[in-house]
Amino acid sequence: MNKKLTHLAERRRQLIAQAAAQRTALARDMAPWRARLALADRGVAVLRYIGRHPVLLVGAALLLAALRPQRAGKWLQRGWLVWQIGRRLRRS
Repeated sequence: MNKKLTHLAERRRQLIAQAAAQRTALARDMAPWRARLALADRGVAVLRYIGRHPVLLVGAALLLAALRPQRAGKWLQRGWLVWQIGRRLRRS
């Protein structure tokens, strides 16, 4: 029984060392992606905020319509497209 416990303790030590090496390698490999992922996280946070506060989106659309009526249709169309894409992404 003591031999089995010694073997298990050795195996555990090896696995802990292997996991530490893998974490180090993963951190090194992910470093170039850190800035891009942070930007994507901010974009997702903005979309979630807008989803929780749809009144802001309506207010922005009304302000845009008041300031530039000739361009409001174009911007509202873009906003509608972004909103639809966000809903589809949220569903999947």
